[in-house]
Formats: sequence, structure tokens, C-alpha cells
Amino acid sequence: MSADERVFVIVGASLAGARAAEALRAEGFTGRVLLIGQEEEVPYERPPLSKGFLQGKDPREKAYVHPREWYAEHDIELMLGRRALAVDPAARTVTLDGDEQVSYDKLLLATGSKVRTLDVPGADADGIHYLRAYPDSEALRRALTADPRPQVLVVGSGWIGLEIAAAARGYGCPVTVVTPDRAPLRHVLGDELAALFRALHEANGVEFRFGTGVSSFGSLDGAVRSAVLDDGTELAADLVAVGVGIRPATELAEQAGLAVDNGVVTDAGLLTSDPHIYACGDVASSLNPLLDRHLRTEHWANARAGGKAAGKAMAGQDVTYAQVPYFFTDQYDLGMEYCGWAGPGDYDRVVFRGDPSLRDGKSPEVIAFWLTDDDRVVAAMNINIWDVQDDLSALVKAGFAGTPADPARLTDPSVPLPATLR
Repeated sequence: MSADERVFVIVGASLAGARAAEALRAEGFTGRVLLIGQEEEVPYERPPLSKGFLQGKDPREKAYVHPREWYAEHDIELMLGRRALAVDPAARTVTLDGDEQVSYDKLLLATGSKVRTLDVPGADADGIHYLRAYPDSEALRRALTADPRPQVLVVGSGWIGLEIAAAARGYGCPVTVVTPDRAPLRHVLGDELAALFRALHEANGVEFRFGTGVSSFGSLDGAVRSAVLDDGTELAADLVAVGVGIRPATELAEQAGLAVDNGVVTDAGLLTSDPHIYACGDVASSLNPLLDRHLRTEHWANARAGGKAAGKAMAGQDVTYAQVPYFFTDQYDLGMEYCGWAGPGDYDRVVFRGDPSLRDGKSPEVIAFWLTDDDRVVAAMNINIWDVQDDLSALVKAGFAGTPADPARLTDPSVPLPATLR
């Protein structure tokens, strides 16, 4: 039998890209696999950047998807520190910096996302940090551990902003969080759980400024020293951490003429509008048959599972990517996992198994359920209660399939979770 001369190119040496390459080899693909990434680092997982690594608990290598030698052992060609500049779908080529061209039989876009930046006067001052890559986390950790400890201003009250705030408080820094919303994480979790996270951070010494943003920064000798808010308030700040969201890195897809709508549009098999190009991870807006909608998910689990699914699809498997969205966070003594999808208008109310209130400043042990008006579970969150994710995911799958739960049994800790469906 002749050797497989096909070339599969993966743009994005990320968690998703590395998992796709791994899946290709696991599925028996013996052609060339090129894994191209802008960073010099071998592919790694990003959650530690705002969690264990930032907090000084985990070594850098713990986040690596595979050791460097694994790629050579599996005949995967790592091309690190290289930028993909253009894709020519007709010629099936990718142009890299230095005018190098690589040809492909199949291409995977795992280009991830880019941080949204602030466009206000003074935003280029030293001491203003964004968090997306290892050098960002290293620089932020050095700044947070400087003596004396800096006065920290966090702009944004999403997951990244709150995890940075928690890390900063762990180092003993005074922290203020500024957000245009009326509560942290409200746009993700709703008012009920937002109240819990607000109470948690306030119990740990964080001050919030709600309903406002930053209009400008003041500096001294090029380094940030203050921030002026939209309401005219001036706050001292020696260190600013900005967490105002990310956007999908769709530039290559747009240049190549692929369908793009809040991400690179794919079908349930992660195939784009071009029959030879796939997309996965943060950059992909994929049809999720479970939820019956296109969804772009900016979390670790999607990169991990989506990369594997894309690799299988490229290898010729019949893939239907129908993951229950999942994410997690660790803040102070609170550890939580969330599964499902409950955006504004997708649910009617939240019910709890346990008391969601803090006791003596300590976070609770509780499970929250997001219910529709006909009692279907569309999302669930376990806080400081472990080994229940399989059951919660099953409830969410049942909910999206049309099976309601019994709210009285959901909120009764004596009833096993699988027995809460009607």
C-alpha cells in the first residue's frame, strides 16, 4: 500500500489544535500534520493563566498539553513562532510570514481569540495589563507580588476579571473592580448567582464600582497612577488589569471568504463553508444539535473536546459535535462547575439545592438549576459539591430534549439527582 501523501495543516498551536493533531494520529492518519502557532511556547491550556499559575501554585509545564518531545514522537511538525497571513482556498495554500507557502489537503482553523482592549486616553501607560498568554500572566504575577503591593484596579467583572481580583487579594493587594453592569457576572449567570459572587468578593476585601467604566488613565513618568471613571470619580491605581472580553480571531477566515458570523460558521461536524476547511475552539460558531443553534463557546472544555472532534472529522469519521457547554472557576474558597446554556431570555427562574448565602464569609455548598417556564433544566452549577457533573449534564441534555424536571425534587438534597426528572 502506498504511503499517505496528504498534508493536513492546523493553524493555531493551541489546546484545540494540539488535541486535533492528537486525534488525527489516534484515528490512524499517517500523512503529514503541520501544527502552526504564533507563540514560541508548545501548546498549553489557558485556565492556569488566571488561576494556578497566576496564583503561584502551579508550574508553567503543568499546563502543557503534551511535552515538547511528544510532537516529534508522533511525527507532528511543530512550526512555532510563525504567523499565518493568508489562506487561498482555491490553491489550498497557507501563506506564512517570510512569504513561505504550505499546501494542504485539509485545513483546520484553531486560531482562538484576541483580547478586547480599551481605547481611552492614557491606555498605553505602563502597568496596564491584559491576560491572554503566558508572558501576560508572568508579567502580571511579577507586578502583583512587587513590594510594596500595588493598588490594583480591575476593569471588567467577568470570569477573567474576578479571577485576577481573587489572585490579587491572595497576594495582599488592595483591589477595586469597575464594571458598567450592576453586579459581577450578571450577564452570564443572572442576578441570583451574581449576588453570590459579589458577596464572596466583598467578604474578601474587594471594592466594586458598579454602573460605570474608565474614561481615561493618568500616569507619572509613563506609568499608570490613576483612573478617571465615567462619573468623574478618580481612583488611585498602580496596576490595572483589563478583562473586558475577547473576540474571535476570524481574520484568516474572512480573508479566505469563509462564512463568518460571530465566529467562523461551521456545521455540526465542524466543517466550514469550504469543503476542505474545518474550525474549532474559540473561533468557531458551530451548529450544536443538542441546543439547536449555532454557538460560540470561549471555554477550556470546548477547545479540548472540539479539537478532538475536529481531528476525527478530518480523519474521515462521521462526527456530530453536540457538547453540553461547560466551564469552571476557582476563586478564594469557592470552586464551581457550570454546564448548559442559559443566556438572557433562555430561562424563567433559578432554584437551589442548598443555601446560596455566604456563612461567616465562607462560600456555600450548593447546586443551582436554571429552569424554563415548563421546568426544563437548561443549565446547572455545582459550588463546592463534587462528582455530580455527569448527573447535571444528563439533566441538561434531558431539558433540551424536552423532558421537564420536578422543582421540588431538584431542591431536595435527599433525592438523588437522576430521580429529579418527571
